Amino acid sequence: MMSKIEEQYKAATPKSAEMAARAERVMPGGDTRTTAHHRPYSLTIARGEGPFLHDIDGNRYIDLLGNYTSLVHGHAYPPIVEAITRAANGGTAWPARSEAQVALAELLCERVASVEQVRFCNSGTEAGMLACHVARRLTGRKLILMARYGYHGSYDDLELGLAGHDGERTMLADFGEATSFEALLTERGQEIAAVFLEPVLGSAGIVAPPAGFLERVGEAAHRAGALFILDEVITLRLACGGAQAIFGAKPDLTMMGKIIGGGLPVGALGGSAEIMAAFNPRERGAIFHSGTFNGNPATCAAGLVSVRELTQDRIDAMDARAKKIAEELKRAARQAELPFSVRQFGSLMNIFFLDEAPPATINRQDSRTIAAFHLAALNNGLFIAPRGMIALSTVLTDELMTEVAERAAKAMLDVARDSG
Repeated sequence: MMSKIEEQYKAATPKSAEMAARAERVMPGGDTRTTAHHRPYSLTIARGEGPFLHDIDGNRYIDLLGNYTSLVHGHAYPPIVEAITRAANGGTAWPARSEAQVALAELLCERVASVEQVRFCNSGTEAGMLACHVARRLTGRKLILMARYGYHGSYDDLELGLAGHDGERTMLADFGEATSFEALLTERGQEIAAVFLEPVLGSAGIVAPPAGFLERVGEAAHRAGALFILDEVITLRLACGGAQAIFGAKPDLTMMGKIIGGGLPVGALGGSAEIMAAFNPRERGAIFHSGTFNGNPATCAAGLVSVRELTQDRIDAMDARAKKIAEELKRAARQAELPFSVRQFGSLMNIFFLDEAPPATINRQDSRTIAAFHLAALNNGLFIAPRGMIALSTVLTDELMTEVAERAAKAMLDVARDSG
């Protein structure tokens, strides 16, 4: 039997339903991005502007996801649109550097203390693949150690962590438990090329590390002769210098993406000049790394504006709004008599319809409730991730956050009514 929430969703989105049926004929499941898929069908968006998304049925949503953290200044941010337009008018790609490429590299090196040189690619996944390549080349080892339920993109050796089990070339330890990493690095360190960590786990539910965890793991990696690699694809937004500046971590390599492209496809790997010299084509035996759109002028022009305008004041304002909305969501859940918890760090959070947030995992005991709330949120004009992830942007105002709280409260009452 269809719930009232689903009935309301289908009644409000008939054109999206038609487009979903059309899409299923040419794309498996009607989609091309697993994280964006949800039942009964995902929306078809017509346009985004500022903090809003509009679907093809004319419904407007307050965007609380920002394309999974990448649109830190919202949609069609005028300075970024202007930068992209200027770049596109001069051509979108060529097999040589651009001024914007150099300027973006300079800015990233200036902001992230551990980064002296940068290599651009086109996604966070590519940045992870590149990091694996250089670690294996420099150490002569093949194994990768990462956190259980960590996520570093769709490369096989790194995607295994999300599934929670080891692989042929991938070993897992428990995030937040330095002793589990230290034990593996002591036992099999001579086989491990690199340790990969997110400073704050993203897909596993916005899990921050305990004090000293990143430092201990980094030191253990270095004792074993392995590289220590931080994945800041999501967390670079948390401070001007990334999450590593917050936690005092000193990685050998840093993966970047999302906000550094200003809404266009992007990835980057940065580190010390000594390590990054492995890519120097002037040196014999250098790592071959190419890509038709690496560091293209449109992406770099957009990314330059995005990073430059993400000031610490704006970061602090997002953080304050995130803390406030987390409390409002708790209050709304209490009023709806729903079990609820939230993990929030900076402008990122993940909600759970459980009395206590679970440890790092992608396995949800509240899967039915979060699915119902996701649809109910859409029905009430709020766009969040199906798994309950929220990422704020600089264009969300205090007035809009008040509206978010009101709409979320209505969505929770809808969930309570349907589950009662």
